[in-house]
Amino acid sequence: MSDSNIIDIALAEDISHGDITSSILIPPELQGKASILVKAKGVLAGNEVARDVFLKVDPSLEVELFIKDGAKVKPGDVVATVTGRVISILKAERVALNFLQRLSGIASQTAQFVARKGDSPVKIVDTRKTTPGLRELEKYAVRMGGGQNHRFHLGDAILIKDNHIAVLRKMGINLAEVVRKAKEKAPRGMTVEVEVTTPEEALEAAEAGATMIMFDNMSPDLMRQALNLLPRGVKTEASGGITLDNIAAVAKTGVDIISIGALTHSPKALDISLELELESI
Repeated sequence: MSDSNIIDIALAEDISHGDITSSILIPPELQGKASILVKAKGVLAGNEVARDVFLKVDPSLEVELFIKDGAKVKPGDVVATVTGRVISILKAERVALNFLQRLSGIASQTAQFVARKGDSPVKIVDTRKTTPGLRELEKYAVRMGGGQNHRFHLGDAILIKDNHIAVLRKMGINLAEVVRKAKEKAPRGMTVEVEVTTPEEALEAAEAGATMIMFDNMSPDLMRQALNLLPRGVKTEASGGITLDNIAAVAKTGVDIISIGALTHSPKALDISLELELESI
């Protein structure tokens, strides 16, 4: 789904029945200027999306962007101004801010995790725990915060998780056989990753040919034990229970990737508001 389609859906939710308040109170040709103002420290993401929302509502609006996505922002920063019909600005305000606050919240939280990992070369990546319909935008916001993207969809890579393993074990297929089956049928060059919960499972999966091992909710000590067992060349990922308090310890284990669902499923929206400048009206 393109950004344009996502914006169309969001606007349909909000103004498909019109803006009754503005239509009965605001003269249709009244002109004004609004500033989009940051009220908290963070990282900006979604400024161009917000601009596109205003222009979808009214192409005659003039939107000027002052700060690029990925930049650090602080209280008092004006990231954009919108000039034109006040009634159009008010119609677009909530949808534009919803995108901007949500995406900036994701970028800001990602930046915090990236900073907490210290000097470790480990990659901080997202997951598929995204808002339905917003995955492309939310993963973009992760990149703006200094993170990287894991799978965009189920067809990106083979990731054998606990439920796959549980189903196949009930069919009499052990972990090594599951991995070999996946390797045999995988498209050429596609990663085969396996979720494990113990060092022993990690070794079994690696010896069967897995190209990446995911340590699921394992402590840093268990991860280190597993890493000592694995053959060279096998990539590793830590996932589950990663917080700002423990990410430094996880990074020090030597894993290649740390995936964090919280980047997209529970960020705090960055406080951003739209303020009409009355003197310009």
